[in-house]
Amino acid sequence: MAARGVRPDPYHVWLSEVMLQQTTVPAVKSYFAKFLDLWPTVAALAAAPNEDVMAAWAGLGYYARARNLKKCAEAVVRDHGGRFPDTEDGLKALPGIGDYTAAAVAAIAFDRQAAVMDGNIERVVSRIYAISTPLPAAKPLIRQKVAALTPTDRPGDFAQGMMDLGATICTPKRPACALCPFREDCRALAGDEPERFPVKAAKKEKPVRQGAAFVAVNAEGEILLRRRAESGLLGGMTEVPTTGWTARIDGETGAEAAPFAADWAPSGTVTHVFTHFELRLSVWRAQVTAAPDGDDGWWEPVTNLERQALPTVMKKAIAQAIPRAFEKTSRDNS
Repeated sequence: MAARGVRPDPYHVWLSEVMLQQTTVPAVKSYFAKFLDLWPTVAALAAAPNEDVMAAWAGLGYYARARNLKKCAEAVVRDHGGRFPDTEDGLKALPGIGDYTAAAVAAIAFDRQAAVMDGNIERVVSRIYAISTPLPAAKPLIRQKVAALTPTDRPGDFAQGMMDLGATICTPKRPACALCPFREDCRALAGDEPERFPVKAAKKEKPVRQGAAFVAVNAEGEILLRRRAESGLLGGMTEVPTTGWTARIDGETGAEAAPFAADWAPSGTVTHVFTHFELRLSVWRAQVTAAPDGDDGWWEPVTNLERQALPTVMKKAIAQAIPRAFEKTSRDNS
C-alpha cells in the first residue's frame, strides 16, 4: 500500500494484477521481479520479442495472459504515448483488460472510485451480507455491495485493504473473526456460519482428454522442440512434438501416432490439469540422428531448456522421458 499522496506506478499495478489472476502471490513474486528487471517500463515490454515474453512467463500458466500482456503494452505505447488511460472505460478498451483489472488499476494507480472485486473481496462481502446466492450468479449483487462500500477518498487503499483482509483474516477456512473490523456487522458471523460463504455451485467433474508427446534426442543430447500455433490453448508456447488432445477413448496415443518414424520407446504417462479438462499424455522417447525433412522445429540443448517458453505440461513430458533434464536448474534454485 502506497503512502498517502504517493500513487503507485500504473505499469507495476497492471503487471501485478494480470499476473495475480487465478495465481497466488507466492507463485507470482519471482515472475513479477523478473519482468521488471527485464522490462522496467511498459515501453520496454512493448518492444520485447514475443518469444522472450512467453519464455519469461513459462510456468506461470494461463498463457493467454502473456499474449494479452504483450498486446496491451503495445497498445499503450502505440495509442496512448506510453501512458495508461486513467479511467475504467479507457483501461477496458485495452487488450486483455477486463472489469477487475480495470477497476484495480483505476483505483490503485489513479485514485478513481472503482469497485474492485477479486476472490478475497468476494468472500469478505458475501460474508458481511450473508449472500446465499451461489457463485457465479451472486457476482452482480456482490459488486453492487462493493461499489456501495468503496469510499471516494483513497479507494485504492480501501481495495488493497479489503484484499489483505480476505487473504489474512477472512480466510476460506478458519477465519480469524475476532480480529475482523467488520465483525460487529457481519451477518455470516452473527449466524455462526462464516465458512458457508461464499456459496458455490456444485463443481462439475472435469472431462479427460488424452494424447501423446514425443521426446526426440540427438547424439549431442539436444531435444527437438517446436513452437505451437499462436492461437488456441498454450498458443505461441514451445513444445515437444505432440498429437492432438482428444476426449475419444480410442484416441491415438501410441508410437504409430508419432510425427515421424523412429525407434520410439514408451516412457510412461504424465497428467496435467487445465482449467476445463484433465490431460493425460503418453510419453515416448527416441534417439535420432537428424530432424525429419520439412520439420519446422529446432534442436535445443538440455542445459538451455529453462530459457525456452515451455509450459509446465511440456516440462513434465520432457522430465518423464529424461529424468535429469531439469536437475541442474532445480539444484541452482534450491
